[in-house]
Amino acid sequence: MQQNDTSINAVDDRLFSPDQAQRAIARGLYARVRNLPLICPHGHVNPLMLADEGYNWGTPVDVLIIPDHYIFRLLYSQGISLAALGIPRRGGDRTYAGIEADHRKIWRTACDHWYLFRGTPTGIWLREELRDVFGIALKISSATADAIYDMLQEKLDSPDFRPRRLFDRFKIEVLATTDAATDTLEHHQAIRVSGWGGRVIPTFRPDAVVNIDTEGWRANIDRLSAVSDIYVRNYASFIQALEQRRGFFKAQGATATDHAAQIAYTERLDETEAAALFDRALSGTATRDDAQRFTGHMLIEMARMSTEDGLVMQLHIGSHRDHNPEIFSLYGRDMGADIPITSEFTRNLKPLLDRFGNTPRLTLVLFNLDETTYSRELAPLAGHYPALRLGPPWWFFDSINGMRRYFDSVVETAGIYNLAGFNDDTRAFPSIPARHDLWRRVSADWLAGLIVQGIIDEEDADAMIIDLAYTLAKQTYHLGDSA
Repeated sequence: MQQNDTSINAVDDRLFSPDQAQRAIARGLYARVRNLPLICPHGHVNPLMLADEGYNWGTPVDVLIIPDHYIFRLLYSQGISLAALGIPRRGGDRTYAGIEADHRKIWRTACDHWYLFRGTPTGIWLREELRDVFGIALKISSATADAIYDMLQEKLDSPDFRPRRLFDRFKIEVLATTDAATDTLEHHQAIRVSGWGGRVIPTFRPDAVVNIDTEGWRANIDRLSAVSDIYVRNYASFIQALEQRRGFFKAQGATATDHAAQIAYTERLDETEAAALFDRALSGTATRDDAQRFTGHMLIEMARMSTEDGLVMQLHIGSHRDHNPEIFSLYGRDMGADIPITSEFTRNLKPLLDRFGNTPRLTLVLFNLDETTYSRELAPLAGHYPALRLGPPWWFFDSINGMRRYFDSVVETAGIYNLAGFNDDTRAFPSIPARHDLWRRVSADWLAGLIVQGIIDEEDADAMIIDLAYTLAKQTYHLGDSA
């Protein structure tokens, strides 16, 4: 029998412990932060939707299925092709043979298989989006697919559901996007001159020009030359161009950079060796070892730049990206085929920490997909070096149990004040409040457990829940003042 569980107590107590004492305390802690503004310091929302006041969402599939690899990767795992879900191929091709163009049919396919998401964070997020953002209490199923589609389309077509309206309704205090080093940031500039009061800031992500084994790297260097107005002909001009772009991003409101690498390897190259390696990359003769060494060197260079310009440095480690070569060949990057690998930080990060780990001028936020490093390496490192903060559970572990394991693994060694708070890291804009709500509920329940065990008292918990939900992210990312 299907039921729509919308009673007040069920809604208020979801994700809390079944222990009555802990549940009562968690409910009170959650009430303190439930309506706090949202700090969104890291994510992948397209700034175009907030630059264009009349932005058209398209269909429910355009909003909730096509951009969300959390959804289509699990459907793909059960034999549903990306073509059947309307996913465009490389270059945005939506006309290739076999692609499904009927978005209602795509929605039905997703709803027919929605049982796959039982017990997953994605299932929770979408349920909360439908209910709390769009006012739809129906449970997703084959029987309700058309009704939900029609209700969603009506809301998406309504002026009240334009992105800027939702931004204000969500109580987003600040939202950071993630932007290539070569981005001209025209959408950010349009937002800033529009007169709208929402604070949307860019984040400088230089992977495509720093990681020399990136597909299309040489063309990206040409683009860097064009946008920086510095002809990148050698290593010295490359560094100049990157520094120019960082200054441009900061002038547009950026407070952070973002970097991704498969492993946390860092190595300080001398100027001559770095220049020779870069020359090999320009000539197309660099090796795989060259690529790893250059990325490791540039992570130290980026830390150096951050000590000078004050931009917070984020480092995402531990994903074997594009693991499925067939999907990568047809659809390109970031299509749900990224798989975690084991990671090591204590030795790999030491060259960077030897130079900058002791300076308060650097804030380096570490994200990782190998949970075994939490208590063994990351918490001890963050619990010692002033420059380090730990990012929240990321990607596969942005979940109820992932958050609980994270707290249990890191807080005893690092405390909560060496954590970076929460970020939603989403491309799906309407999911932002649901993601923050999950973090706030899990945080409240975890703190309530500490009270029940006598580890902290209620006064401590009252301060800690506000810091976890709001203050830590704002402080870590230097978001106290509007640009």
